[in-house]
Amino acid sequence: MARIVLVHGIAQEQKSADTLEAEWLPSLAGGIRLAGDAALADTLWRDARPGDARMAFYGDLFLKDGQQGGADELTPDEWALAEALAAEWLRNAASSASSEADRNRAKTELDLLGGPAGETQGVRAAARPVLNALVRLKPFARLGVAFAERVVVKALKQVTLYLTDETIRERVQARVAEHIGPETEAIIGHSLGSVVAYEAAHLHGRPLPLLLTLGSPLGLRTVVYERTRPQPPSVPPGVASWVNLADRDDLVAARPDLSGLFPGADGVLDSGYTVDNGAKPHEAAFYLAKRRTGEALSRALTSGGQA
Repeated sequence: MARIVLVHGIAQEQKSADTLEAEWLPSLAGGIRLAGDAALADTLWRDARPGDARMAFYGDLFLKDGQQGGADELTPDEWALAEALAAEWLRNAASSASSEADRNRAKTELDLLGGPAGETQGVRAAARPVLNALVRLKPFARLGVAFAERVVVKALKQVTLYLTDETIRERVQARVAEHIGPETEAIIGHSLGSVVAYEAAHLHGRPLPLLLTLGSPLGLRTVVYERTRPQPPSVPPGVASWVNLADRDDLVAARPDLSGLFPGADGVLDSGYTVDNGAKPHEAAFYLAKRRTGEALSRALTSGGQA
């Protein structure tokens, strides 16, 4: 059981709970230190004790023994979702990218795409026009369309498996539940981990001072929002404070302000905050190191979630 439960996102299957804790905890302590709570920062990092903060690791559940090329290949239905995800990322960039040039480029690409892409080209080819449009925007511009496709495929495979495969979902939630108990004061989730953390908070059932979601796709209607549990989505009961942070250029965080999507948010969900993570807008460590992250955690751990 842990005071703070950490939940990672996609593409962590080659790591472990220990390596991710070593990556996350210094950044988390740094954000708390920026918020002015040096004592708590030292407690979580320099003077850390077993049980203070633990990573709920589930990346290995996406690995298969003896798996070779094509491991992340999508089914036809998943390729259709890939196109929808890429299109939503592009629309998000058009409306909220920090750079006017990127916003204008995204709008131009959307105009050029017009109707459904690739209607007669087959399912996989259908996603390519949207991916080709994405690759002309940050953060894909320097990396080429092949990388953009791998990102979407990896994201969709793991997100889709979690949201549609009952066995995977139960096993992931079991990993999180191993660390949650009466002493748990905060659950922090990044990317897909924010979806896992949100559902875990619903399952937890006890009072929880803080749910902190970072770079969250919970507002992504085409893939995530309508597949979360329970339905219809709502603020988890027992959560005293839910803080959601997003970088304006984080395409995964399709809708930074979640308050209109989750009934019960009044006075609980503190959303719409934007941070600047520089060249790596979706980087977990950069979210964790922010003053706003530290403020939320310091307040929850020192006052039981009461302002």
